[in-house]
Amino acid sequence: MAYLVNLSARFLGFVLKIDHSLDKKFERIVISKYAGLGSIIQATPLIQTLRINFPDAKIIFVSTETNAAFLKHVGEIDEIVLVSDKNLQSVIKTSVSLLIKMWQVKPDLHIDLEFYSNYSGIITTLCKATNRLGFFKKNKNYRKGIYNYLVPFNINTPISETYLQFAHLVNCKQIITELKIDLIKDAEDNIFLQKAGLAKTDKYIVINPNASDLRLERRWPKENYTAVINYILKKYPTYKVVLIGNKIESVYVDEIVSFLPLHSSLINSAGKISLTELIHLIAHAELMITNDTGPMHIAFALNVKTISLFGPCSPQQYGQVKNGITFYKKVECSPCVHTHLIPPCNGNNICMKNIQVNEVIQALAQSLASNPV
Repeated sequence: MAYLVNLSARFLGFVLKIDHSLDKKFERIVISKYAGLGSIIQATPLIQTLRINFPDAKIIFVSTETNAAFLKHVGEIDEIVLVSDKNLQSVIKTSVSLLIKMWQVKPDLHIDLEFYSNYSGIITTLCKATNRLGFFKKNKNYRKGIYNYLVPFNINTPISETYLQFAHLVNCKQIITELKIDLIKDAEDNIFLQKAGLAKTDKYIVINPNASDLRLERRWPKENYTAVINYILKKYPTYKVVLIGNKIESVYVDEIVSFLPLHSSLINSAGKISLTELIHLIAHAELMITNDTGPMHIAFALNVKTISLFGPCSPQQYGQVKNGITFYKKVECSPCVHTHLIPPCNGNNICMKNIQVNEVIQALAQSLASNPV
């Protein structure tokens, strides 16, 4: 289908002699990113940049229903259009609705932030945008017809900078480089914290032991998190420890909690709070210890002090943060996320297991010692 769409786009572009110049004032901009909350957060500099350089443009973001709650925290987006990926029938139904919507909008610029997805490329082309921007991929020549302009996807470059290539391509003069998440007014913070079992005066550390199923090998071993949590509860009695995770991840978090003693300072919020509540929870944390996954990027965007644990992904690409400590024990097969569909380790994630508990505890002590009193 991708090759067929490629040939059709090339033929129609030749016959209709469409002007694909990028030196113009865009009025209807569509950005698509279907998978990866962290990647969407890393795209916020691009979104801000487009808003500042094209203040009168309507910016539409296309994604899956999973990311709907977060996208509402990006104020520069004018409209969110969602695809449901629950099953094939829902994908087809919502994809048709998406295309009808795009044909009504008639976008003059469509930026596709997906690198692997043939679906995304096909939908981008069928949306009939005048200019279609995407990533070059070796041995995927059909992309040269699906998109009018291609930029490289470099795993050795921070992903936010990779996305900002599109801003340079459309001649943006003012470039924003900071991640951004819009918080709901502070007056409602107490409500959000209470749902997580906290008072606004509590000092707490957020622990995120999860990783999405895009690559479960990003998880640091459960026994390591157990050891670190035990240490915090004994060494830092004035701090509460809050474990996080979505409803699916709550089973995994419960397993970690089962290895820990009952403690009044230990709170398991996994599966119990919304994404908005999670954002506010992270925003007021003294520190967050996390694997490389979506909530880590929330902490980055909120400038929360962070200890980040990397392995299958490179921190050079996804871990560029000013306010934190990053651990990455490179092994021969790491990073593997962008080079292997199936991890070479087959689940024996040595890259994560090589990160030692004592190292993380030392980073923890260093981070808390630098907190203002």
